[in-house]
Amino acid sequence: MLVADDQPIVLRGFAAVLDAQPDITVVGTAPDGAQAVLLARDTRPDVALLDIRMPEMGGIEAARRILETEATRIIMITTFDLDDYVYDALTAGASGFLLKDVRANDLAEAVRTVARGDALLAPKITRRLIAEFARQRRPRADSGSLTPREVEVLRLIAQGLSNAEIAAALVVTEHTVKTHVARLLAKLGLRDRTQAVIHAYETGLIVPRP
Repeated sequence: MLVADDQPIVLRGFAAVLDAQPDITVVGTAPDGAQAVLLARDTRPDVALLDIRMPEMGGIEAARRILETEATRIIMITTFDLDDYVYDALTAGASGFLLKDVRANDLAEAVRTVARGDALLAPKITRRLIAEFARQRRPRADSGSLTPREVEVLRLIAQGLSNAEIAAALVVTEHTVKTHVARLLAKLGLRDRTQAVIHAYETGLIVPRP
C-alpha cells in the first residue's frame, strides 16, 4: 500500500504501523499528492492512504488522478471531523476516510476492509458527514431501476449495516445480500458501498436527521 501525508511524523507513524502488520506491505510514502500519484503509477498499490490537505496537490485531486488509471482503493485521512472536503473526497471515489487520531488496530483493519472491496463506513462520523453534505446537494438520478428488495437493501446499507446485519434483518442468507448489493451497484453505476450511501441521501431515499 501507499501512504501520503505532509506531516513527516504522521507519515512515518502510519507507515510504521501498517508495515508492521503481517499482511500489509507499504510500498512507498509521499509528502504530497503529486508524488503520491507518481508512486501509485509506479507501484500500483492495492490501497492508498491519502491526507486530504497537502501542499502541491491535495488528497482529493490525487485520488481522482490515481483512480483514472489504477484500481487502487483510496482511504482519505483528515485532522478534522467536520472537514469541508470530506464529501468531495467520497464523491471523487474514495472508499472511506479516517481521522488522524485513529488507533493503530483500527487503521490496519480499515486497510484490510477496503482492500477486500468493502467501503469504510464503520466510523459514525462517516454517516453524519455524508448526511450533512448531501443535505446541500440537489438530487441526481433516481433509484427507479431497482427492485423493491434492492431498494430495501440500499436503505440498510445507508444506515451503516454490514452484509451480515442486513441478512439478519431481512431473514435471508449473506450470499443473497451480496448478490443484491452487486446488482444495485451495477444498475446505479456505483463503485462501492460508500457511493451507494451518498446516492441514497442524494436521491432522498434516506432523509438526513435534522
